[in-house]
Amino acid sequence: MSTLTNKSRSTSGLNLEAYQVVVRPVVTEKSIQLSETTNQYTFEVHPQADKVEIRKAIEELFDVKVERVCTQTRKGKPRRYRAQTGHTRAWKKAIGTLNADDRINLF
Repeated sequence: MSTLTNKSRSTSGLNLEAYQVVVRPVVTEKSIQLSETTNQYTFEVHPQADKVEIRKAIEELFDVKVERVCTQTRKGKPRRYRAQTGHTRAWKKAIGTLNADDRINLF
């Protein structure tokens, strides 16, 4: 018998609110072009959030219908400052494809 229940449980083990899952929109030339041409919007998201949580958070925050979510984990790049070396921080990016009737006004 399965140990899963009908309760809405997070698969990542975290109980994050919608505004904690979606950190900020990513505003670049490429992301603006994606939003205008293919109705895809790019967000920086919590590193431990999964696709289901990201979908629910975008739908709750912006009142839209999300058809698909793609995620990428971006590694930090090595950087130097004078004699010291370091890395920029790693972050997770999510690209959400919206229903054809929905739009998000970021500006």
